[in-house]
Amino acid sequence: MSDINLYCLSLKYYSLIDKLPKHIKPIGLGDYNYPEHWLSEKKGESIIELNKYYGQYTGIYWIWKNELKKKNYNDWVGTCEYRKLWLNNLYEKKLKFSAKSLFSDLLKKNNKIFSNCDAVLVQPINFKNENINQQFKKVHNVDLIKICMNFINDNEKSGFKDFLQKNKLSAPPLFITRVDIFNKFCENIFPILEKSYEYFKKNNLCNGYNLRLPACFMERYASYWFERHCKIKYLSHARLGSVFLSNRINKYINPIKIPFTLRMYPTIHKY
Repeated sequence: MSDINLYCLSLKYYSLIDKLPKHIKPIGLGDYNYPEHWLSEKKGESIIELNKYYGQYTGIYWIWKNELKKKNYNDWVGTCEYRKLWLNNLYEKKLKFSAKSLFSDLLKKNNKIFSNCDAVLVQPINFKNENINQQFKKVHNVDLIKICMNFINDNEKSGFKDFLQKNKLSAPPLFITRVDIFNKFCENIFPILEKSYEYFKKNNLCNGYNLRLPACFMERYASYWFERHCKIKYLSHARLGSVFLSNRINKYINPIKIPFTLRMYPTIHKY
């Protein structure tokens, strides 16, 4: 492996992100004003106008169009989020770590997991009593099996239909892969994401809670794409709470050096 670079997709400025290791670069999404030292989809080639529908996928598009050309084809590039950070290990159960422990356990560039796989995803969510399509329908009131055939490529329809009937989902936009695969992934998903957006808008489905329905659909399709086209390994991630991320708290308390006493510890998720 030549190198690894992670991009932290953020919808707002959080000072805590500035304390992350140097190989994790923050990207500001949407119209929020970010510091000059942050990357921003306001600069370069972007689809920023679609952020309210595509969510973090506008950030992935920005990486594809503006950052990949700076990398070698066999470098590794990946994404995390301001609330979800990659860990260096795979945990079998949920845990709570102090902030200091969290930062010492963030994903390291020399992790051996990259030596024998094509992509790294977060460990799958297990829907105990329903499949992926049933869970999506319950949450979004949309039957993906019925509607996705309107915008999925013909050679993927059967495979994606079968995938939706499984009960485990490793939902991007958290993923890490080689530059060449990242490029193939984006070449495949963004035309489909655009078609899904047009279909959902035409049928008045992108509103209220479902404003980001195209992004929610793409989480399922992207998981399917990696499962079908790549040899996958999994890692855990930490989910950070809003209090832990608070700029005001981070201004007066250094959460890396001083453990919180107000139950603000980030939870380590096994998926």
